[in-house]
Amino acid sequence: MNGSVPESLLICILVLCLALTPVGVRGETEDSGKAQQLIEAPGAVLMEKETGTVIYSRDPDTRRSPASITKIMTLILIFDAIREGTLHLEDSITTSAHARSMGGSQVFLEEGEKQTAETMIKCIVIASGNDASVAMAEHVAGTEQAFVERMNERAKNLGMKNTHFVDCCGLTESQEHYTTPYDIALMSRELISRYPEVLTYSSVWMEDITHVTRKGSSKFTLTNTNKLLRSYEGCMGLKTGSTSIAKYCLSAVAERNGITLIASVMAAPDPKTRFRDAAALLNYGFSKCTLYLDDALEPLKPMKLRKGVKEQVPLVYSGKFRYISTDGTKPDNVKKKLILPREQSAPVKKGQKAGAQEYYQDGKKIGSLDILYGLTIKKAGYNDWLERTCQAFLL
Repeated sequence: MNGSVPESLLICILVLCLALTPVGVRGETEDSGKAQQLIEAPGAVLMEKETGTVIYSRDPDTRRSPASITKIMTLILIFDAIREGTLHLEDSITTSAHARSMGGSQVFLEEGEKQTAETMIKCIVIASGNDASVAMAEHVAGTEQAFVERMNERAKNLGMKNTHFVDCCGLTESQEHYTTPYDIALMSRELISRYPEVLTYSSVWMEDITHVTRKGSSKFTLTNTNKLLRSYEGCMGLKTGSTSIAKYCLSAVAERNGITLIASVMAAPDPKTRFRDAAALLNYGFSKCTLYLDDALEPLKPMKLRKGVKEQVPLVYSGKFRYISTDGTKPDNVKKKLILPREQSAPVKKGQKAGAQEYYQDGKKIGSLDILYGLTIKKAGYNDWLERTCQAFLL
């Protein structure tokens, strides 16, 4: 023998290697291989906030116990009530015997103790207080059960198809209390998009509150359960959770260079793994995302107006155009196309859509920016036409 390997043997080895190559499961792609290698948790989703694009997922729709991640939906309902005017940050919230009886993570509220709604929110967001969650639920809806019914309805309206809540804090061991990595990302996106002020609370590392009870007053230090706040650049929250059934869960929010990402991790084996997995996902996402911002918009010419009290109406952009590429490609050579009629008939209303500016990359539309009327202009009546005719005659 000359030491060379027979060609037939090489072919056999190649076929065997191909046969042993693992096939990707649902929610895992070749493109996400880098992140997949770094993740130990069985379930995870990485979502871009502005568009809701899922950049990476691993078993995103398997139902699991979320533990205190539940409180994200609790916070949505609390901020809903504030937006509706039925709850105010300075409102006094009384702790019931039921709320006081909560175990797990708590801030040790006493029965009959009063705290402002804002303090209760801090207790929920920073320290994951089960007692504070139940106290707020009872204040908003009358009973915790009524509040939970609202939670499930809100989840349904958000398109959370694999979620059902039994309590408002996640302490339950019921198998009927479940959600998924994808649904966690959905409700996290809803909370931080609709109520970005929550990030003011979730980014606090430590803060003191004061208990005032029949025994007197005492200070209690709230310490954030999200360790990424101190170890990951740009992290702003959002919520941790852990029980013996759920293991270790996390919804992490981070912002860099105008891009906000949400990483949800479920059923990690230990606290360090959930934080390490979330950091790996966020790093992967920021390496894939590029922001295109058109903030140097060209001035718009007034539009000709027929049959109006004025012959022209000014036009304005509805804002700035943002586009986030999430597939690793950079949005270069973006082309703009103005979509506007030459003229319009009165009446027109300020803020009403007049047209749009469309954006294209390599011939593919990547988005558009609405163009609005800058003034309300009424349709001309008989007296307006008469006045206009007289002015024209005098000129």
